[in-house]
Amino acid sequence: MKNKEFARLLLPRLLIFLVLAMNLQCALAYIFNPLPYVAPFELSGEPGRAAVVGIGILFVMWQVPYVFALAHPERNRRSLLEAILMQAVGLVGESLLLRSIPLAHTALRASILRFIIFDAGGLLLLLTAAVFIFRIKKATPGESHVN
Repeated sequence: MKNKEFARLLLPRLLIFLVLAMNLQCALAYIFNPLPYVAPFELSGEPGRAAVVGIGILFVMWQVPYVFALAHPERNRRSLLEAILMQAVGLVGESLLLRSIPLAHTALRASILRFIIFDAGGLLLLLTAAVFIFRIKKATPGESHVN
């Protein structure tokens, strides 16, 4: 039974893991090597370094639902839904932010555009995982599942 469950949840876990790994890689780069990211955000000096590290810390904090979704995407569907909503909020918010930045700020716009592409890809992966999980639930309606 365990092997069957593991195999059944392998694809959604892999997709969630990819998003979590990309997010944590970005977070850890911001925390442990912030200086390369200061200038693209049009920041400088110690305040710029601290701002980038702060963004990295926020990225780590935001990964909590992703970890629970990864642990058991079927049982923790709510965490998967939270991760999807967080990813979607990021994508919409960054898109609106990009529209508000004047064209003259090319480095800043490029940084925000990278976040948009990053979050769009993550959202697609998480939605694919969710579709797979909800198909599993639909296929096994008699089993009890924890939300």
